Amino acid sequence: MFLSTTQTMKQIRSQIEKNRSGFVTLKAENDEDMWHAYNLVTVGDEVRSIAVRKIIVETNSATGSKDSHWVKLNLTIEVKKVSYSGVEIPSSSTETNDNNGGLSIASQPTPSSSSGGASLHLSGQISKQNEHVKMGAFHTLDLEPEREFTIIKGPDGWDSINLQRLADATDASKSAEVGAILVDDNGRATICLIGTHTTLIKQRIEVPLSKNKKPGQSSDKTLDKFFKQIYDSLIKHFNFSLLRMVIIASPGNTKDAVFESIFSQAVKSNNKSIMTSRSKFQRIYTPTIHIQSLNQILSTPEILNQLKDTKYSKEIQALNKFQKMLDEDPHRALYGELHVDRAAERAAIGTLLISDSLFRNPDPEKRKKFIKLTESVQQFGGEVLVFSSMHSTGTRLNELTGVASILTYPLDMELIDQEENEP
Repeated sequence: MFLSTTQTMKQIRSQIEKNRSGFVTLKAENDEDMWHAYNLVTVGDEVRSIAVRKIIVETNSATGSKDSHWVKLNLTIEVKKVSYSGVEIPSSSTETNDNNGGLSIASQPTPSSSSGGASLHLSGQISKQNEHVKMGAFHTLDLEPEREFTIIKGPDGWDSINLQRLADATDASKSAEVGAILVDDNGRATICLIGTHTTLIKQRIEVPLSKNKKPGQSSDKTLDKFFKQIYDSLIKHFNFSLLRMVIIASPGNTKDAVFESIFSQAVKSNNKSIMTSRSKFQRIYTPTIHIQSLNQILSTPEILNQLKDTKYSKEIQALNKFQKMLDEDPHRALYGELHVDRAAERAAIGTLLISDSLFRNPDPEKRKKFIKLTESVQQFGGEVLVFSSMHSTGTRLNELTGVASILTYPLDMELIDQEENEP
């Protein structure tokens, strides 16, 4: 069963003071919301949520016999470790979380959510009194879609980046969703859902095709099976009434065969949601079906034109502009923390490209430094684009150190270095 990212995070209640301390109670609806939560929770925050814990009770003091049962508790912990799991991050180079170390007590397993299973695991010590759990005891809270949780931050905790993330997470007008089918003529397909902040691989399909039968030729049983699995995956994972576009991309003519098969099966099963969405489908050539090829696919003019008002489209265009500037006018395209900082000091940044991974830095001073950078650029009229590391654009930016800038006027860094090093 699908659950669209167009259904945004619910903000149940909140109280944020002038010193930027306070709490926000949220309810995630889907995998993308869990990504927002991952970016909102910082080590040192307090988080409160429902947990199920095994309680051991002495039933006979004379014999020492004991009984155990599961109890649903509302627990508050001070977060020591944050781990995000449940979806495949589309890059071999994205960050990983160290899940070792520290004593944790796992909650009772619960059925996976219908949204795809993304979850946030927060490990820490109990920070609010509870009759069943001692203060300071270690516990792991497992946050999932459809489960309320409260994030409590101290002074300056709800900074400008967190407040913007919160606004984006709860604003349905900023949601955008594209379905993508990457398919080749060897019986392999990847079904993806591209949201405003995440690219989720919903399913990988692999069906060995008969050697003498390939898509575009006369059908056979293995080919029919392949097409049927693609069709079933679309029904399971895509909400066609909310999708803005469905992309079918392949190296050859397979995309056309898949397209025809989808609508042939939709007619046979009288699936009106697919039949009325024919205009949303786009067939695009791609030399490879690796997930990284989505960036090139989404950069094609016909796709960009239809997604021109989305965050993802703006990121693609900004990154392409930066790359072009780096090739043609390198003094107006800088990357790396040191050079970008120097450009910001001279109010020279027209567009700042920065990865959300930099705001997850475990060193609070480093995080504050990057927040100060974004606020400085905005103060002088520059544009700030925070790239999601769950998109291929964010992966490309992370390969460029995670921060880059397009300048309003050229700066020769070698000359600046010489001037600053002069006695």
